[in-house]
Amino acid sequence: MTAARKVEITRKTRETDITLTLDLDGTGRSEVETGIGFLDHMLTTLAKHGRLDLTLRCVGDLHVDDHHTAEDCALALGQALDQALGERKGIARFGHAYAPLDEALARAVVDLSGRPYPAVDLGLRREAIGGLACENLTHVFQSLAFAGRMALHVDVLKGDNDHHRAEAAFKATALALRQAVARDGSDAVPSTKGVL
Repeated sequence: MTAARKVEITRKTRETDITLTLDLDGTGRSEVETGIGFLDHMLTTLAKHGRLDLTLRCVGDLHVDDHHTAEDCALALGQALDQALGERKGIARFGHAYAPLDEALARAVVDLSGRPYPAVDLGLRREAIGGLACENLTHVFQSLAFAGRMALHVDVLKGDNDHHRAEAAFKATALALRQAVARDGSDAVPSTKGVL
């Protein structure tokens, strides 16, 4: 019988109060409440297409702006992902995917290497989508990569509508993560170093 890959995270600062549960072997069920509708939509999309069960509740200092909430939710999710992977034994480690959304097309490539490196180019032109600054969408991917200890490359290759561009990026990332966290039937760490 394989060990459960489910974790609970609590992250409380002067700026945000977050509770989160993550199950890497879920079905895509989620309950996300961050106070930012578009962020909820993107994290729900990530869970659905990554087949991750995710519960995330955040009370943030939205009277300041959306930055702390977006950043801290991504940090908590990355931390949960890192903890759920444990020693990262018996996983595929790598994942890549393309995801279209109408005219938009995004590519995501993941390496659960233990070495964080985000390379993100969304090419968004609007200042904000809903209540979320477009610069913070990029920051969500960056924070997820750092806290999740992964190399994450996300590029939106085409698209005219920024909502579509952003959503395609989250869908591609979800599909790539789903591949990377998949169990491969071994008990080995997928690295010549023997550790990730």
